[in-house]
Amino acid sequence: MAIRFTNLLRDLIIESSRFDVLYDKYVKPAKGKKPIMPFETLFAIVAADPTTRIPEGMDADSARPEDMEKVKIGKYTQWLLKNYATPKIDFESGITDPNSPAVKKAIKEYQDLFMEDLYKVTGDLMKFERFKNRLPQEYRDINKLTPETLYDQVKDFSLEKTKASKEEKQEASRTYEHPGAESVKRFNDWTVVKISDKGQLGKDAACFYGGYYLEPQKGETRWCTSSPGLDWFNRYINKGPLYVVIPNSPRAFTGSMEVGEKSGLPALRYQFHFQDQQFMDPADRQIDLVEFLRKQEPGLKEYFKPEFMQNLSSGDGTKVSVNYPSDSASKFIALYGFEEFFETLPKNIQRLEFTRKGGEPFDLPIPNSIGNFKDLTALHLVGCVKNIPDSICNLKNLMFLSLPDNENLEKLPDCIGDLPRLTVVNLKGSHPDKVIPERLRQRLDDPNSDLHFFS
Repeated sequence: MAIRFTNLLRDLIIESSRFDVLYDKYVKPAKGKKPIMPFETLFAIVAADPTTRIPEGMDADSARPEDMEKVKIGKYTQWLLKNYATPKIDFESGITDPNSPAVKKAIKEYQDLFMEDLYKVTGDLMKFERFKNRLPQEYRDINKLTPETLYDQVKDFSLEKTKASKEEKQEASRTYEHPGAESVKRFNDWTVVKISDKGQLGKDAACFYGGYYLEPQKGETRWCTSSPGLDWFNRYINKGPLYVVIPNSPRAFTGSMEVGEKSGLPALRYQFHFQDQQFMDPADRQIDLVEFLRKQEPGLKEYFKPEFMQNLSSGDGTKVSVNYPSDSASKFIALYGFEEFFETLPKNIQRLEFTRKGGEPFDLPIPNSIGNFKDLTALHLVGCVKNIPDSICNLKNLMFLSLPDNENLEKLPDCIGDLPRLTVVNLKGSHPDKVIPERLRQRLDDPNSDLHFFS
Protein backbone atom coordinates (compact mmCIF):
# COMPACT_ATOMS: atom_id res chain seq x y z
CA MET A 1 0.00 0.00 0.00
CA ALA A 2 1.35 3.43 -0.93
CA ILE A 3 2.35 5.63 2.01
CA ARG A 4 -0.16 8.44 2.50
CA PHE A 5 1.38 11.83 1.95
CA THR A 6 -0.36 13.06 5.07
CA ASN A 7 2.01 10.80 7.00
CA LEU A 8 4.99 12.16 5.10
CA LEU A 9 3.91 15.74 5.70
CA ARG A 10 3.30 14.97 9.37
CA ASP A 11 6.87 13.66 9.61
CA LEU A 12 8.12 16.77 7.83
CA ILE A 13 6.25 19.03 10.24
CA ILE A 14 7.55 17.08 13.23
CA GLU A 15 11.08 17.34 11.87
CA SER A 16 10.87 21.10 11.30
CA SER A 17 9.27 21.87 14.70
CA ARG A 18 10.46 18.86 16.68
CA PHE A 19 11.61 21.03 19.54
CA ASP A 20 8.04 20.98 20.85
CA VAL A 21 8.21 17.20 21.02
CA LEU A 22 11.64 17.27 22.66
CA TYR A 23 10.53 19.95 25.11
CA ASP A 24 7.52 17.90 26.21
CA LYS A 25 9.65 14.78 26.60
CA TYR A 26 12.69 16.17 28.38
CA VAL A 27 11.79 19.50 30.02
CA LYS A 28 8.05 19.44 30.70
CA PRO A 29 7.64 17.27 33.82
CA ALA A 30 5.32 14.30 33.61
CA LYS A 31 2.75 13.93 36.35
CA GLY A 32 4.47 12.97 39.56
CA LYS A 33 7.96 13.06 38.02
CA LYS A 34 10.81 15.52 37.78
CA PRO A 35 11.87 16.82 34.36
CA ILE A 36 14.84 15.06 32.79
CA MET A 37 16.69 18.32 32.14
CA PRO A 38 16.19 22.10 32.25
CA PHE A 39 15.49 24.07 29.08
CA GLU A 40 19.03 25.48 29.05
CA THR A 41 20.52 21.98 28.89
CA LEU A 42 18.17 20.93 26.10
CA PHE A 43 19.07 24.03 24.08
CA ALA A 44 22.80 23.38 24.58
CA ILE A 45 22.45 19.79 23.33
CA VAL A 46 20.33 20.84 20.33
CA ALA A 47 22.90 23.52 19.48
CA ALA A 48 25.78 21.03 19.82
CA ASP A 49 24.49 19.10 16.81
CA PRO A 50 26.49 20.53 13.89
CA THR A 51 23.57 19.89 11.52
CA THR A 52 21.13 21.94 13.63
CA ARG A 53 20.23 25.31 12.09
CA ILE A 54 19.73 28.14 14.61
CA PRO A 55 18.68 31.64 13.48
CA GLU A 56 21.40 34.26 13.60
CA GLY A 57 21.49 36.09 16.91
CA MET A 58 19.86 33.29 18.94
CA ASP A 59 22.02 31.85 21.70
CA ALA A 60 21.72 30.16 25.09
CA ASP A 61 21.24 33.51 26.86
CA SER A 62 18.52 34.84 24.55
CA ALA A 63 16.66 31.68 23.51
CA ARG A 64 13.18 31.05 24.87
CA PRO A 65 11.04 27.93 24.41
CA GLU A 66 8.50 29.85 22.30
CA ASP A 67 11.28 30.91 19.89
CA MET A 68 12.46 27.39 19.20
CA GLU A 69 9.97 26.75 16.37
CA LYS A 70 12.44 28.73 14.25
CA VAL A 71 15.19 26.18 14.93
CA LYS A 72 15.78 23.36 12.44
CA ILE A 73 16.63 20.35 14.59
CA GLY A 74 19.67 18.45 13.30
CA LYS A 75 20.01 14.78 12.48
CA TYR A 76 22.26 13.96 15.47
CA THR A 77 20.21 15.64 18.22
CA GLN A 78 18.30 12.51 19.18
CA TRP A 79 21.56 10.59 19.44
CA LEU A 80 23.05 13.26 21.71
CA LEU A 81 19.97 13.31 23.94
CA LYS A 82 19.91 9.54 24.23
CA ASN A 83 23.55 9.44 25.30
CA TYR A 84 22.94 12.19 27.86
CA ALA A 85 19.68 10.90 29.30
CA THR A 86 20.38 7.15 29.33
CA PRO A 87 24.09 6.75 30.02
CA LYS A 88 25.73 3.35 30.00
CA ILE A 89 27.59 3.16 33.29
CA ASP A 90 29.34 0.13 34.73
CA PHE A 91 28.45 -0.11 38.41
CA GLU A 92 30.04 -2.20 41.08
CA SER A 93 28.46 -5.61 41.63
CA GLY A 94 25.55 -5.51 44.00
CA ILE A 95 24.32 -2.05 42.94
CA THR A 96 21.03 -2.74 41.16
CA ASP A 97 18.57 -0.15 42.48
CA PRO A 98 18.30 2.66 39.86
CA ASN A 99 17.13 5.04 42.60
CA SER A 100 20.00 4.34 44.97
CA PRO A 101 22.23 7.29 45.97
CA ALA A 102 25.25 5.63 44.31
CA VAL A 103 23.46 5.31 40.96
CA LYS A 104 22.11 8.85 41.10
CA LYS A 105 25.55 10.19 41.99
CA ALA A 106 27.22 8.31 39.10
CA ILE A 107 24.63 9.52 36.59
CA LYS A 108 25.00 13.14 37.72
CA GLU A 109 28.79 12.95 37.42
CA TYR A 110 28.44 11.42 33.94
CA GLN A 111 26.00 14.10 32.78
CA ASP A 112 28.10 16.93 34.20
CA LEU A 113 31.12 15.60 32.29
CA PHE A 114 29.00 15.08 29.18
CA MET A 115 28.02 18.77 29.15
CA GLU A 116 31.57 19.85 29.91
CA ASP A 117 32.88 17.89 26.92
CA LEU A 118 29.94 18.66 24.62
CA TYR A 119 32.01 20.92 22.37
CA LYS A 120 34.38 18.02 21.72
CA VAL A 121 31.50 15.81 20.59
CA THR A 122 30.40 18.57 18.20
CA GLY A 123 33.82 18.44 16.54
CA ASP A 124 33.70 14.66 16.33
CA LEU A 125 30.24 14.80 14.76
CA MET A 126 31.51 17.29 12.18
CA LYS A 127 34.22 14.80 11.25
CA PHE A 128 31.70 11.97 11.17
CA GLU A 129 29.40 13.96 8.90
CA ARG A 130 32.21 14.62 6.46
CA PHE A 131 34.18 11.38 6.56
CA LYS A 132 31.64 8.66 7.42
CA ASN A 133 31.87 7.18 3.91
CA ARG A 134 35.53 6.44 4.69
CA LEU A 135 34.74 4.56 7.91
CA PRO A 136 34.27 0.79 8.03
CA GLN A 137 30.69 -0.07 7.11
CA GLU A 138 29.80 -1.15 10.65
CA TYR A 139 30.66 2.32 12.02
CA ARG A 140 28.67 4.44 9.56
CA ASP A 141 25.48 4.29 11.66
CA ILE A 142 25.74 6.90 14.41
CA ASN A 143 23.24 4.98 16.55
CA LYS A 144 25.73 2.15 16.89
CA LEU A 145 28.31 4.50 18.40
CA THR A 146 28.81 6.21 21.74
CA PRO A 147 30.67 9.51 22.17
CA GLU A 148 33.74 7.48 23.12
CA THR A 149 33.63 5.07 20.17
CA LEU A 150 32.79 7.98 17.86
CA TYR A 151 36.02 9.68 18.88
CA ASP A 152 37.98 6.47 18.28
CA GLN A 153 36.69 6.28 14.71
CA VAL A 154 37.22 9.92 13.66
CA LYS A 155 40.26 11.01 15.66
CA ASP A 156 42.65 10.57 12.73
CA PHE A 157 40.68 12.82 10.39
CA SER A 158 41.23 16.56 10.07
CA LEU A 159 38.69 19.30 9.37
CA GLU A 160 41.32 21.78 8.23
CA LYS A 161 40.81 20.96 4.56
CA THR A 162 38.05 22.89 2.80
CA LYS A 163 38.10 20.79 -0.35
CA ALA A 164 37.84 17.10 -0.97
CA SER A 165 41.03 15.18 -1.60
CA LYS A 166 41.78 13.37 -4.85
CA GLU A 167 41.01 10.07 -3.14
CA GLU A 168 37.64 11.40 -1.91
CA LYS A 169 36.70 12.50 -5.42
CA GLN A 170 37.62 9.11 -6.84
CA GLU A 171 35.48 7.48 -4.18
CA ALA A 172 32.59 9.88 -4.95
CA SER A 173 32.63 8.96 -8.65
CA ARG A 174 31.73 5.42 -7.57
CA THR A 175 29.58 5.95 -4.46
CA TYR A 176 28.21 9.47 -5.16
CA GLU A 177 29.31 10.35 -1.59
CA HIS A 178 31.27 13.61 -1.66
CA PRO A 179 32.27 15.78 1.34
CA GLY A 180 29.86 18.70 1.64
CA ALA A 181 26.96 16.64 0.26
CA GLU A 182 24.93 13.60 1.25
CA SER A 183 23.57 10.73 -0.78
CA VAL A 184 20.12 10.84 0.81
CA LYS A 185 18.28 8.15 -1.16
CA ARG A 186 19.27 5.35 -3.51
CA PHE A 187 16.52 3.79 -5.60
CA ASN A 188 16.76 0.99 -8.16
CA ASP A 189 17.49 3.37 -11.04
CA TRP A 190 18.41 6.71 -9.46
CA THR A 191 20.33 8.19 -6.55
CA VAL A 192 19.39 11.52 -4.96
CA VAL A 193 22.24 13.66 -3.63
CA LYS A 194 21.52 16.65 -1.41
CA ILE A 195 23.90 19.60 -1.02
CA SER A 196 23.11 21.69 2.05
CA ASP A 197 26.56 22.86 3.17
CA LYS A 198 26.87 26.61 2.61
CA GLY A 199 30.64 26.72 2.92
CA GLN A 200 33.57 25.81 0.73
CA LEU A 201 32.87 22.09 1.09
CA GLY A 202 29.38 22.59 -0.33
CA LYS A 203 30.77 24.67 -3.18
CA ASP A 204 33.37 22.00 -3.89
CA ALA A 205 30.62 19.35 -3.93
CA ALA A 206 28.51 21.40 -6.36
CA CYS A 207 31.51 21.77 -8.64
CA PHE A 208 32.14 18.04 -8.55
CA TYR A 209 28.57 16.93 -9.24
CA GLY A 210 28.28 19.46 -12.04
CA GLY A 211 31.60 18.50 -13.59
CA TYR A 212 33.31 21.87 -13.10
CA TYR A 213 31.33 23.52 -15.91
CA LEU A 214 33.12 21.45 -18.57
CA GLU A 215 30.07 21.25 -20.89
CA PRO A 216 27.89 18.26 -21.89
CA GLN A 217 30.10 17.29 -24.82
CA LYS A 218 32.67 16.27 -22.22
CA GLY A 219 30.10 14.31 -20.25
CA GLU A 220 29.68 17.08 -17.69
CA THR A 221 27.21 19.99 -17.29
CA ARG A 222 26.66 23.70 -17.84
CA TRP A 223 25.25 24.33 -14.36
CA CYS A 224 26.36 27.73 -13.14
CA THR A 225 26.63 26.35 -9.61
CA SER A 226 29.42 24.02 -10.80
CA SER A 227 31.81 26.70 -12.01
CA PRO A 228 34.73 27.20 -9.58
CA GLY A 229 35.08 30.83 -10.65
CA LEU A 230 31.46 31.99 -10.34
CA ASP A 231 29.40 32.98 -7.30
CA TRP A 232 26.07 31.42 -8.34
CA PHE A 233 26.40 28.57 -5.85
CA ASN A 234 26.16 30.98 -2.91
CA ARG A 235 23.08 32.67 -4.38
CA TYR A 236 21.23 29.39 -4.64
CA ILE A 237 22.40 27.56 -1.51
CA ASN A 238 21.39 30.45 0.75
CA LYS A 239 17.78 29.94 -0.37
CA GLY A 240 17.70 26.16 0.00
CA PRO A 241 19.48 22.89 -0.80
CA LEU A 242 20.54 21.70 -4.24
CA TYR A 243 19.50 18.21 -5.30
CA VAL A 244 21.42 16.22 -7.90
CA VAL A 245 19.59 13.23 -9.39
CA ILE A 246 22.00 10.68 -10.87
CA PRO A 247 21.31 7.36 -12.63
CA ASN A 248 22.88 4.36 -10.93
CA SER A 249 24.70 3.28 -14.11
CA PRO A 250 26.56 5.18 -16.85
CA ARG A 251 24.20 6.91 -19.24
CA ALA A 252 24.86 9.32 -22.11
CA PHE A 253 23.15 12.68 -22.42
CA THR A 254 24.45 13.92 -25.75
CA GLY A 255 26.92 12.17 -28.01
CA SER A 256 28.53 8.91 -26.99
CA MET A 257 30.12 9.79 -23.64
CA GLU A 258 28.40 7.90 -20.84
CA VAL A 259 30.52 9.29 -17.99
CA GLY A 260 32.01 12.70 -17.32
CA GLU A 261 35.58 13.38 -18.38
CA LYS A 262 36.52 14.79 -14.97
CA SER A 263 33.87 13.71 -12.45
CA GLY A 264 33.44 10.13 -13.65
CA LEU A 265 29.70 10.46 -12.99
CA PRO A 266 27.03 9.44 -15.51
CA ALA A 267 26.80 12.09 -18.22
CA LEU A 268 23.01 12.21 -17.81
CA ARG A 269 22.11 13.85 -14.51
CA TYR A 270 19.81 16.57 -13.25
CA GLN A 271 19.96 19.40 -10.73
CA PHE A 272 16.85 20.55 -8.83
CA HIS A 273 16.41 23.73 -6.80
CA PHE A 274 12.83 23.94 -5.56
CA GLN A 275 13.06 27.43 -4.08
CA ASP A 276 13.73 28.90 -7.53
CA GLN A 277 11.67 26.33 -9.44
CA GLN A 278 14.71 25.30 -11.48
CA PHE A 279 14.94 21.71 -12.68
CA MET A 280 17.84 21.49 -15.10
CA ASP A 281 19.33 18.92 -17.47
CA PRO A 282 23.11 18.77 -18.12
CA ALA A 283 22.79 21.52 -20.75
CA ASP A 284 21.25 23.74 -18.05
CA ARG A 285 17.90 23.69 -19.78
CA GLN A 286 14.64 23.46 -17.86
CA ILE A 287 12.96 20.05 -17.93
CA ASP A 288 9.26 19.32 -17.46
CA LEU A 289 9.58 18.02 -13.91
CA VAL A 290 6.06 16.63 -13.77
CA GLU A 291 6.55 14.65 -16.98
CA PHE A 292 10.00 13.48 -15.85
CA LEU A 293 8.82 12.17 -12.48
CA ARG A 294 5.77 10.49 -13.98
CA LYS A 295 8.04 8.38 -16.18
CA GLN A 296 10.44 7.30 -13.44
CA GLU A 297 10.16 4.68 -10.71
CA PRO A 298 7.47 5.65 -8.15
CA GLY A 299 9.92 6.03 -5.28
CA LEU A 300 11.56 9.05 -6.88
CA LYS A 301 8.25 10.89 -7.17
CA GLU A 302 7.35 9.99 -3.59
CA TYR A 303 10.69 11.21 -2.24
CA PHE A 304 10.19 14.75 -3.52
CA LYS A 305 6.62 15.15 -2.22
CA PRO A 306 7.62 17.21 0.85
CA GLU A 307 9.75 19.54 -1.30
CA PHE A 308 6.77 20.53 -3.42
CA MET A 309 4.85 21.60 -0.32
CA GLN A 310 7.79 23.03 1.61
CA ASN A 311 7.53 26.46 0.00
CA LEU A 312 3.77 26.49 -0.33
CA SER A 313 2.94 28.27 2.91
CA SER A 314 4.28 31.44 4.46
CA GLY A 315 6.96 31.32 7.14
CA ASP A 316 4.52 30.60 9.97
CA GLY A 317 2.44 28.21 7.85
CA THR A 318 -0.77 30.26 8.11
CA LYS A 319 -1.00 31.36 4.47
CA VAL A 320 -1.13 29.09 1.43
CA SER A 321 -1.09 30.59 -2.04
CA VAL A 322 -1.31 28.68 -5.32
CA ASN A 323 -0.83 30.19 -8.78
CA TYR A 324 -1.98 27.42 -11.06
CA PRO A 325 -0.38 25.97 -13.16
CA SER A 326 3.02 27.65 -12.72
CA ASP A 327 4.23 27.21 -9.13
CA SER A 328 5.54 24.33 -7.02
CA ALA A 329 2.13 23.56 -5.50
CA SER A 330 0.69 23.24 -9.01
CA LYS A 331 3.32 20.64 -9.84
CA PHE A 332 2.37 18.81 -6.68
CA ILE A 333 -1.30 18.83 -7.72
CA ALA A 334 -0.42 17.61 -11.21
CA LEU A 335 1.56 14.71 -9.75
CA TYR A 336 -0.52 13.73 -6.72
CA GLY A 337 -4.00 15.21 -7.24
CA PHE A 338 -6.31 17.75 -5.60
CA GLU A 339 -7.42 15.38 -2.86
CA GLU A 340 -3.86 14.99 -1.58
CA PHE A 341 -3.43 18.77 -1.80
CA PHE A 342 -6.32 19.50 0.54
CA GLU A 343 -5.36 16.72 2.93
CA THR A 344 -1.90 18.19 3.39
CA LEU A 345 -2.85 21.81 4.06
CA PRO A 346 -1.67 23.00 7.50
CA LYS A 347 -4.46 22.74 10.06
CA ASN A 348 -3.71 26.23 11.36
CA ILE A 349 -4.09 27.86 7.95
CA GLN A 350 -5.65 31.34 8.06
CA ARG A 351 -5.55 32.32 4.37
CA LEU A 352 -6.06 30.08 1.34
CA GLU A 353 -5.57 31.56 -2.12
CA PHE A 354 -5.95 29.56 -5.33
CA THR A 355 -5.71 31.42 -8.64
CA ARG A 356 -5.94 29.82 -12.07
CA LYS A 357 -3.80 31.79 -14.50
CA GLY A 358 -4.20 30.23 -17.92
CA GLY A 359 -4.03 26.55 -18.68
CA GLU A 360 -6.94 24.23 -19.28
CA PRO A 361 -10.20 25.16 -17.48
CA PHE A 362 -11.10 22.98 -14.50
CA ASP A 363 -13.35 22.95 -11.47
CA LEU A 364 -11.43 22.65 -8.22
CA PRO A 365 -13.17 19.95 -6.16
CA ILE A 366 -13.56 21.63 -2.78
CA PRO A 367 -13.92 18.76 -0.27
CA ASN A 368 -16.08 18.78 2.83
CA SER A 369 -12.85 18.85 4.84
CA ILE A 370 -12.59 22.59 4.06
CA GLY A 371 -14.74 23.02 7.16
CA ASN A 372 -11.97 21.59 9.35
CA PHE A 373 -9.76 24.67 8.99
CA LYS A 374 -11.24 26.50 11.96
CA ASP A 375 -8.68 29.33 11.85
CA LEU A 376 -9.39 30.26 8.22
CA THR A 377 -10.16 33.97 7.92
CA ALA A 378 -9.76 34.50 4.15
CA LEU A 379 -10.69 32.27 1.21
CA HIS A 380 -9.76 33.53 -2.28
CA LEU A 381 -10.55 31.22 -5.20
CA VAL A 382 -10.19 32.66 -8.71
CA GLY A 383 -11.53 31.01 -11.86
CA CYS A 384 -11.51 27.47 -10.50
CA VAL A 385 -14.69 26.51 -8.61
CA LYS A 386 -18.17 25.33 -9.50
CA ASN A 387 -19.50 24.20 -6.12
CA ILE A 388 -18.91 25.24 -2.51
CA PRO A 389 -19.78 22.58 0.11
CA ASP A 390 -22.06 23.33 3.06
CA SER A 391 -19.19 22.56 5.42
CA ILE A 392 -17.79 26.02 4.66
CA CYS A 393 -20.33 27.26 7.20
CA ASN A 394 -18.19 25.66 9.94
CA LEU A 395 -15.61 28.42 9.36
CA LYS A 396 -16.80 30.73 12.12
CA ASN A 397 -13.69 32.92 11.78
CA LEU A 398 -14.10 33.51 8.02
CA MET A 399 -14.02 37.25 7.28
CA PHE A 400 -13.21 37.46 3.55
CA LEU A 401 -14.88 35.25 0.94
CA SER A 402 -13.53 36.08 -2.52
CA LEU A 403 -14.76 34.03 -5.51
CA PRO A 404 -14.13 36.19 -8.59
CA ASP A 405 -14.21 35.02 -12.23
CA ASN A 406 -15.90 31.72 -11.44
CA GLU A 407 -18.33 31.66 -14.35
CA ASN A 408 -19.44 28.08 -13.59
CA LEU A 409 -20.23 28.75 -9.94
CA GLU A 410 -23.77 27.49 -9.43
CA LYS A 411 -24.65 28.62 -5.92
CA LEU A 412 -23.42 29.34 -2.42
CA PRO A 413 -24.71 27.49 0.64
CA ASP A 414 -27.59 29.36 2.29
CA CYS A 415 -25.88 29.17 5.69
CA ILE A 416 -23.07 31.48 4.52
CA GLY A 417 -25.32 34.36 5.55
CA ASP A 418 -25.00 33.20 9.17
CA LEU A 419 -21.19 33.33 9.38
CA PRO A 420 -20.68 35.72 12.31
CA ARG A 421 -17.43 37.41 11.23
CA LEU A 422 -18.03 37.58 7.48
CA THR A 423 -17.14 41.12 6.38
CA VAL A 424 -16.39 40.97 2.64
CA VAL A 425 -17.94 38.93 -0.18
CA ASN A 426 -16.41 39.32 -3.65
CA LEU A 427 -18.25 37.71 -6.59
CA LYS A 428 -16.95 39.82 -9.48
CA GLY A 429 -17.35 37.91 -12.72
CA SER A 430 -19.26 35.07 -11.02
CA HIS A 431 -22.89 35.95 -11.84
CA PRO A 432 -23.85 37.12 -8.33
CA ASP A 433 -27.57 37.31 -9.20
CA LYS A 434 -27.46 33.56 -9.73
CA VAL A 435 -25.49 32.43 -6.71
CA ILE A 436 -26.36 34.71 -3.77
CA PRO A 437 -28.44 32.75 -1.22
CA GLU A 438 -31.46 34.33 0.41
CA ARG A 439 -30.03 34.71 3.92
CA LEU A 440 -26.95 36.44 2.55
CA ARG A 441 -29.16 38.75 0.48
CA GLN A 442 -31.17 39.64 3.57
CA ARG A 443 -28.02 40.52 5.43
CA LEU A 444 -26.83 42.70 2.57
CA ASP A 445 -30.16 44.54 2.56
CA ASP A 446 -29.91 45.28 6.27
CA PRO A 447 -28.89 48.98 6.61
CA ASN A 448 -27.09 48.18 9.87
CA SER A 449 -25.00 45.40 8.37
CA ASP A 450 -21.22 45.78 8.17
CA LEU A 451 -21.00 43.29 5.29
CA HIS A 452 -19.37 44.64 2.09
CA PHE A 453 -20.30 43.11 -1.25
CA PHE A 454 -18.49 43.36 -4.61
CA SER A 455 -19.91 42.16 -7.89
